[in-house]
Amino acid sequence: MYRSMEYGDTARVIAPTDATEYRLGTVIDVRYSTPHTTHARSYTLRFPNGTERTYPAAQVGWCTRADDYAALETAFVTACVALRDACRIAHDYDVDLANGTASLLRRLVDLARLRLALTLDPANPNRPGNNKTGGGH
Repeated sequence: MYRSMEYGDTARVIAPTDATEYRLGTVIDVRYSTPHTTHARSYTLRFPNGTERTYPAAQVGWCTRADDYAALETAFVTACVALRDACRIAHDYDVDLANGTASLLRRLVDLARLRLALTLDPANPNRPGNNKTGGGH
């Protein structure tokens, strides 16, 4: 059954093109195909920075703060893998570069633990432990 989003629902642009569109938006206007239908034609979203933009309904998906957490977890794991690999390569390339990269990796692991209650293991970042104790929600 199709149900259009309503005022106050949270949503995300399906294929974001800039930094604003990566943010979770709030539906502030719904335009319908005809006056007597529930099939939405477009949605106007307000983003946390105050920007308001209108998108065709097919370009917007319903999303919650929990979906944000999952996206952040994926992004942090991806970043951890990339930094871990860069650390390994930099080790034989340049000592200062290796130390700087290791420092970034440590900061990423600490930030994920502190703000997301997500325990990343740089040796095996694809299987993070998740305490979900609230962190910085």
